[in-house]
Order: sequence, then structure tokens, then C-alpha cells
Amino acid sequence: SPCEQDSFLLRKLLSVRFTVDDISGFGDSSRELFIKSSCYSTIPITIGSPGPTVTWVFTSEPKSISFSVVYRENTDTPLEQAKVLIPLTRCNSHKETIQGELKVRNPGEYTLIFDNSFSRFISKKVLYRLSVEKPVVYDGSDCL
Repeated sequence: SPCEQDSFLLRKLLSVRFTVDDISGFGDSSRELFIKSSCYSTIPITIGSPGPTVTWVFTSEPKSISFSVVYRENTDTPLEQAKVLIPLTRCNSHKETIQGELKVRNPGEYTLIFDNSFSRFISKKVLYRLSVEKPVVYDGSDCL
């Protein structure tokens, strides 16, 4: 299928696995994702320790997109067997900006999935922004 081949090529070319530091370097800039009809696209984020909060904001055009977040402890686990943290939900992201966040409780890979497989003819463009807030560790130094 054209999807499998494309996603394999994408993985080979980009192997886009973001880390917390990568995302911190994004700043406020939006990134673009092009998702062919009947296909889906993933954004894997590798997080080494619990505590941070991952935040996302996205819009899609020309129509809606489905969105999901899954977790796997290590990348040996097939994506199909990952633990679903946010079930696949159809979002009217062409009409409004969708926002969400997730507090990281376990190290591992958190994957955002933008799914266009319900759309047989229309490809979608997703504009997204990611940010990560690291937990504030209070060390009492301002009392000295």
C-alpha cells in the first residue's frame, strides 16, 4: 500500500524521534505535517524521566483529522500494542485550534498520531506546535 511505503520512507529519511531538548528548541514556531488520504502520521517523543508535561496545539486543513496519543516503554513494542492514553478522536481542527497536554508519569516513547485513514480522497495538512514544561524543583536557594 502507498501508506506503508511512505511511512517507511519517512522513517528512513527523517526518523523523527523528538526528545525533550529537541522540543525545547522549537520555540513558538509551528511545524507542518502532510497526511495523505487513507494514511496516518506519527510524532514520537522520547522522554527519559517522569515529571515533564507535554503540550500540543494543532489545526488541520481542509477538514477534520483524528488524533490519538499512545505510550510504549520501549520501541521494540509494536505501535499497535502501545498503551492508548488518548483514544482516537475525530477533531474539528479545521474550525478550531485543538489543545491538549499530558503529564509524563513513566519514561519511554509517547507518540502523537494524526490519523486521516477515514478520508478516502482528501489529504490533510496539519500545523502543530509542541512544548514541554519540566517540573520545577524547589531547592530552597531563594531563602538563603
